[in-house]
This record gives sequence, structure tokens and C-alpha cells, in this order.
Amino acid sequence: MRLAAFFVAAATGAWAAPNSLFGVSMGPVKAGQPASVPMQIIVLLTLLVLLPAALVSVTPFLRIAVVLHFLRQALGTQTAPSNQVLTGLALFLTILIIQPVAGEIYTKAWDPMERGEITPTQAYEQGSQPLRTFLLRFAREKDIATLLEVSRTPAPARPADLDLKVLVPAYVLSELKTAFQIGAVLFLPFLVIDLVVASVTLSIGMVQLPPVMLSAPFKILLFVLVDGWTLVVGSLVKSFY
Repeated sequence: MRLAAFFVAAATGAWAAPNSLFGVSMGPVKAGQPASVPMQIIVLLTLLVLLPAALVSVTPFLRIAVVLHFLRQALGTQTAPSNQVLTGLALFLTILIIQPVAGEIYTKAWDPMERGEITPTQAYEQGSQPLRTFLLRFAREKDIATLLEVSRTPAPARPADLDLKVLVPAYVLSELKTAFQIGAVLFLPFLVIDLVVASVTLSIGMVQLPPVMLSAPFKILLFVLVDGWTLVVGSLVKSFY
């Protein structure tokens, strides 16, 4: 819970103002003095509200969830696997991929701040660096340039100096583009099966039976024979390394 709370704070900049939280004064926080219990409770409760949005937007969950949705649509199974199963799979794969980054954030920022060695502002600066490095690996230069232009923010001297308010939406745009590209590739073999089945059914005059009902078993059979789940999940995880 503590690690998740700081991870959200690093993504959203919630600790950018160390002595106040949404206009409520928390009192001075100095190095060597741990944060008060009321402040910790308010911060954690606030970050719990922001946790789902941060989990979806600044982690591999976005790409994995979109690709799995496209895969289910390509198979034509509609509700199998269910949304809960796909979300759970995407969540645990996200934890597997993001664990090194989250561990580095905890070691460099949350743990020292909890011991009172650094202030929340210093913790935010130190904790945002691993997250910024991760986002920079997958954010496209074109998307970053577009967000800089839209926000009228001058380009920094180094990519590592990009503000998270620009880097996070650029990462989201880049991940959406990548996920849609992967989804389009996944659709192609199943589309070929749909076309073949539709052509055969029309040629023999089976117009009353929808071709989708006939092609679904063939698509599922093909997916099982090639061990599709292992291929898709393995490729998704490897795309982040």
C-alpha cells in the first residue's frame, strides 16, 4: 500500500507542495522529522482515489489491456474470457513488468521519507526519476513534441528534464498507438478465416446461417493449436524489455 501510494504521487505530483495538501495546511516538514499521522492518512486516502487512474495511464497495463481486448474481439468470443479475467491478467502482468521500477522508487524515495531523512519534496524529486526514465523509453518523440507545443512548454535541454505533466500524456498516446498496431496485426489471421468461411458459405448457398458462427470454432481451434495465449502474453511482456 505504501509503495502504491508513492508511485501514484510520483506520477501525479501530489507532493509538489510539501506543506499543504489541497489548500489544507499540514505544518512544516523538515528533514529528520517524520510526517505526522493525520498528514499520512490524508495523503494515503487521496492517493487511493487516484490509484486506478495512475495504474491505467502510467504503467504497461494500458497496452496489455487494449491488446487483450482486441484479441477477444478478433476471436469473436464476445464475453469469453470475461472482463474480470482479462483485467486480472493485465494487472498481474503489469506488476511483473513494473516491479523493478516500483522497487527503485521505494528504495530511493518512500523509505528515506518514511524514516524522516528527506522531505516530501525531495522524495518526489528522487522518486520521479525512475518513473520518468521508464516513461521516456516508450514515449514517442512526436507525441512529446505535440504535448510540448499544446502546453506551450519550452523544450528542455535533456529528455530527462521533461516534466511529468507532459511526459505522462505523451506516454499514454504512444501506448495507445502501439496497442492499436499490435491489435491490427492480431486481427489479420482471424480476418482471413472469416473471409474464407464467408466465401464458402455463400458459394454453397448457406445464406441463413451467419458466417461468424461457422468461423468462430475454426478461429478458436487455430488459436489453441498455435498456443496463442503464450505467444501473445510472451510477446507483450518482451516488448517492455
